[in-house]
Amino acid sequence: MLDVGSEAPGFELEDQDGTLHRLSDYRGRWVVLYFYPRDDTPGCTKEACGFRDHLDALGDLNAVVLGVSADDRASHARFAQKNALTFPLLVDPDKRVLEAYDAYGDKNLYGKVVRGVKRVTYLIGPDGSVARVWPKVKAAEHAEEVRRALTEAA
Repeated sequence: MLDVGSEAPGFELEDQDGTLHRLSDYRGRWVVLYFYPRDDTPGCTKEACGFRDHLDALGDLNAVVLGVSADDRASHARFAQKNALTFPLLVDPDKRVLEAYDAYGDKNLYGKVVRGVKRVTYLIGPDGSVARVWPKVKAAEHAEEVRRALTEAA
């Protein structure tokens, strides 16, 4: 995991609509950068819908939400449309950003060690540094947890 206070690695990724997003585009705002294993799975859907439902409150705290997985644009577009997600879902098929944020690697899945995308969230401050890390996420409650942390930090 990246340490709190360290500079967040820059990135340049497309979203579900083909729009390019760079971390530097959000300088001066809080960035909720959440990594999730796969579109349209139960846990990932709960987490994404939680962020969707808290999007106005997070926006009021000067935060933007960016989801990242290794799924392709078409998968992200279907997932966003099916669940009325109005925030960017970034495509990282080469797993470069996932690896830079230690969101890809060995994980325990039902008692078996497998290699894959980890469910982890970073809160990046307006100055571009890591303000908080959630290395283990409970999908259903996570958006509210992030909102509370942002309220305390703002």
